[in-house]
Amino acid sequence: MEPTTFREDQKKGYLYQDFRYFHLREQKSSEFSSHYHDFYKIVVFLSGSVTYTIEGKSYFLKPGDILLVNRYDLHRLSVDGSEPYERIILWLRLDFIQNYRNRGCDLASCFGSAREKRFHLLRLKKDIRDSLFMLLTGLEKALEEPSGSYGAHLLTESLLIQFLIQLNRIYLGNTYIKDRQALHSDKRIEAIIRYINSHLSDSLTADLLASRFYFSKSYLMRKFKSETGYSLHQYILQKRLFMAADLIRGGCPSTQAAAESGFGDYSVFLKAFKKLFQCLPSNYLSQTEDITGSIK
Repeated sequence: MEPTTFREDQKKGYLYQDFRYFHLREQKSSEFSSHYHDFYKIVVFLSGSVTYTIEGKSYFLKPGDILLVNRYDLHRLSVDGSEPYERIILWLRLDFIQNYRNRGCDLASCFGSAREKRFHLLRLKKDIRDSLFMLLTGLEKALEEPSGSYGAHLLTESLLIQFLIQLNRIYLGNTYIKDRQALHSDKRIEAIIRYINSHLSDSLTADLLASRFYFSKSYLMRKFKSETGYSLHQYILQKRLFMAADLIRGGCPSTQAAAESGFGDYSVFLKAFKKLFQCLPSNYLSQTEDITGSIK
């Protein structure tokens, strides 16, 4: 894909009912703190010097790389402003993905597999990359058409679906370059993250984790924060809240969702839930899915 010519700091963004598409370019050094989204995110890296950290694993990006960021994945990035940072970003609504899942095609499979493998990077051979970027070029051109153009919505959605199908085929078929030199992670912190995410309903104290993984408690807490950007307590709390939110979305009563997510005290759960999601569990399903946030 030949990148569009941009002035410095020029940004192009398209708001669509089911997704958002951004083509961005700027040149400045930036450090973004860890955060999450309640939607699926794809980052197509075009140029710059950027390190992107997802769930404690840091990826050193090259032009043409694609990152898969699942819902609730905690991520942050560091941008070296010595050269322009250009990227395409796609935000995909959960409801949009579920609509196709109900038709027998789970377009989020690649995101789930990336989380399971704890490997979010697609580095592609030129021919595969070119075919994917051709679809992105077509999608961007379709989005630039007047909204009243004949078949504009259908054309845009069909191009996006083609792109997502190809992306899934590449990731699930392992037809990408597995460059382990492109990342950094601490193996013991990785093991702790895996353990936490598979034991959210269990007791997860700092003392227990330090003992299980042979850390001193103080070192564990310092190391975990430096690798993930979150304190151990913050990480566990947010992951439990994400789990509870998905259980509630699936029809589980809030008291049961709290218990299954590891909250022994319902009042503590209520307070934390309201602080994070800005609503009570009883109102969570009536909230419009938020597909907003900082664009990185």
